[in-house]
Amino acid sequence: MSCPFLRQQPVAEGARIIRRAFRINCVLRDRQDPLAQRNTILFERYLFSHEGVIYIINLLEPHIKCLTRRSLALTTAQTVCIALRFFASGTFLYTFGDAENLVKSAVCRAIRKVYLALKHFLGVFVEFPSHLTPQVVKQNLFAIAGFPNVIGAIDCTHIPIKAPPGSNGGDFVNRKGVHSVNVQMVCDSMCHITNVEAKWPGSVHDSRIFRESHLCTLFERGDYDGILLGDRGYTCRQYFMTPFPDPNPGSQTRYSAALARTRARIEMTFGQLKGRFQCLKSLRVAPDKTCDIIVACAVLHNIATIRKERTPVVEVQPDDHLQPVHLDQPSGRAARDRSVEHHF
Repeated sequence: MSCPFLRQQPVAEGARIIRRAFRINCVLRDRQDPLAQRNTILFERYLFSHEGVIYIINLLEPHIKCLTRRSLALTTAQTVCIALRFFASGTFLYTFGDAENLVKSAVCRAIRKVYLALKHFLGVFVEFPSHLTPQVVKQNLFAIAGFPNVIGAIDCTHIPIKAPPGSNGGDFVNRKGVHSVNVQMVCDSMCHITNVEAKWPGSVHDSRIFRESHLCTLFERGDYDGILLGDRGYTCRQYFMTPFPDPNPGSQTRYSAALARTRARIEMTFGQLKGRFQCLKSLRVAPDKTCDIIVACAVLHNIATIRKERTPVVEVQPDDHLQPVHLDQPSGRAARDRSVEHHF
């Protein structure tokens, strides 16, 4: 009778050889270093490259750095990455807490630190008519469809929010019956945001937002040599061109087509902004915090645009059919007629 040990020994030796051949070296990553990942994973989580995240960390560190590490305070990198992940995904705060082994209040404080710090850089990264010279801005926009003297495309977009408490909750209900904040933005040819107005409830009309904005005051004062392009939801002014309600064949049709192609840049900007920051599809915070987050996302969008970060898949933004404004200013109609006569 053969010994069982002798029968099993070759099998055990073969198994050891197989395990040595297919040994996998485990790499333990530092949980306190959220950047210890491949670049593809970083982009999936934060929609910024490794270099982009480092840039944002260095930019915000003076404003958000903890003075001590008492009670295992979050590092600057952890704080920034938590906020970027929230902006990029819009997931519930407790989900981040469960993933990072943090309480919800710590996640909330980290996000608030970052969006308030980003607000400090609004005047640095969001500048009208652009960080480029006005002449370059006009040339780049003219190259799209041949519309002259344009220094920006303007429109409003609605950011859905949860119903705010109190008696003024109805002010935030837009014409589609959804609670929202109505945000006005201006962009250039590169989808770079050059102006943002984030403070109005969803029930306020686009035309009123522009009429009461600081940007309108500057144009009325004659501070800018150029025009804005908007849709029929705005009043036609001497410095603000809108389409004809019913364009005649020929020059008026060519004018409206060129305006639509050039103005499409602002729709592309909204698509990129909401594609990059999924939190803007629905914010479950108070209206004042919503406005701060929108401004922070606008700053981050411009940082990504300037640094040429990879653009995520952009969803086509549906046309926002506003009730047309028929109270065009006489000076605006005259300026529009001159533009048609001389350029189209």
